[in-house]
Amino acid sequence: MPFSFLNTVMSWFLKKRIHQIELFKKYPIEVQNETLMSLLNSAKNTEFGEKYDFKSIKNYKEFTNRIPITNYENFYPLIERSIKGEQNIFWNEQIKWFAQSSGTTNSKSKFIPVSSETLDKCHFQGGKDALCLYINNNVNSNLFSGKSLRLGGSRKLYENNNNYFGDLSAILIDNLPIWAEMISTPNNQISLIDKWDEKINAVIKNTINENVTSLAGVPSWMLTLLNNVLYETKKTNINEVWPNLEVYFHGGVNFSPYRQEFNKIFSNNVNYYETYNASEGFFALQDSNDSNELLLMLDYGIFYEFIEMNYYGTPDEKAINLSQVKTGINYVMIISTNSGLWRYKIGDTVKFTSTFPFRIKISGRTKNFINAFGEELIIENAETALEKTLSINKLNIVEYTAAPYFMKGKSSGFHQWLIEFKTPPKDLNKFKKDLDINLQNTNTDYKAKRFKNITMSEIEIIVARKNQFYDWLKEKKKLGGQNKIPRLCNDRKLIEELLTYS
Repeated sequence: MPFSFLNTVMSWFLKKRIHQIELFKKYPIEVQNETLMSLLNSAKNTEFGEKYDFKSIKNYKEFTNRIPITNYENFYPLIERSIKGEQNIFWNEQIKWFAQSSGTTNSKSKFIPVSSETLDKCHFQGGKDALCLYINNNVNSNLFSGKSLRLGGSRKLYENNNNYFGDLSAILIDNLPIWAEMISTPNNQISLIDKWDEKINAVIKNTINENVTSLAGVPSWMLTLLNNVLYETKKTNINEVWPNLEVYFHGGVNFSPYRQEFNKIFSNNVNYYETYNASEGFFALQDSNDSNELLLMLDYGIFYEFIEMNYYGTPDEKAINLSQVKTGINYVMIISTNSGLWRYKIGDTVKFTSTFPFRIKISGRTKNFINAFGEELIIENAETALEKTLSINKLNIVEYTAAPYFMKGKSSGFHQWLIEFKTPPKDLNKFKKDLDINLQNTNTDYKAKRFKNITMSEIEIIVARKNQFYDWLKEKKKLGGQNKIPRLCNDRKLIEELLTYS
């Protein structure tokens, strides 16, 4: 099939979805209520559904009164039984795929159940909608005249007891519909290569002569790939390699610290589109050009609840549904899904920027913060301050992490940052002071604790050597895919380990 014809057909097919997206934007609460009742009805005869008498639940209030909020550790005994082959425990269809989480540095992996319904109506629908929204906003797009270069996980699927385990990206690649395979590169065999160094070389060899029109992957690893592409091809700009490249779909980490680096290796006509998905589901998408907001997708078989971060873990903690959220408040996200996760704390925090339609920004992780001295520094604060400081000093970074440093005796503690710069600052002291001031301007609690150095002293910055983070990830067998460095840690375990690689 000629690619020009394919571009016309695919664009027409995907744009048919716009009407349904407009529908849930117009009637969000009704769609979410329907989703909740549909989930309860599907699972009413499961062991979990019978335990909590799903058949008799008629509304959201009964749902919250009946079913406790849970986390992975508490839900795992049920997942473990499912892994061993038991069925109809928490979802009514067979669960045979388990996404092995690899986004954290914890050596103990999580195994997230993934049903066929979640694959089709959530993950693959999210991928299709990302394309749909992009081409709807860019009427002259020729996205499907070429191929999408996907940079997924490096862990192959492995089988045990008729169940399959691996990175979510490996599960998705193994189940890709034919149309998606036709417009993707590299091939599945290369996409699932386990060793990152070998994979990079194979991807480059397999794709540099393709007509690549889009990219998809985590920014840190995509940047590594693209820099290697430039090195191998002796080009100065990625558009010299792929002249028809028009969009980069990114997610997994905050894009802001990487934007300048991508701008340097792209020409001005490449668009950036953000996606928000995880092993547990596909949640939100950028739905307009040049936006930093994400449209919450309400018809993927996920029911959303939220807890104000200020009350999280306290006696005043209370979950609310979408009808009660407000803009500008930091919320912990709770989900119930069509893979049988019920009132499950995913660990992410979000802020609503709009409630008609419901648009969000990802603000951080419930475990990714520093609050050692009452400063309550979250990812959103850190990324905003860092981006401003990098811009002022005309610098770019490769990786970073930060942790508290506890002083002994009467000395006050401080935050210690380990940063790998693309090019180290000529005046590190100025950069340090700029960052500290920007952190104070971004976070009033941090500023209060910094007052006269009584509670906290000025930050310390340690300049990481080249590839220090990379070498740590390689040692941990976490190169590539969805793996990423936690930006903020409330203890010193990670940073102390990283410092041994200096």
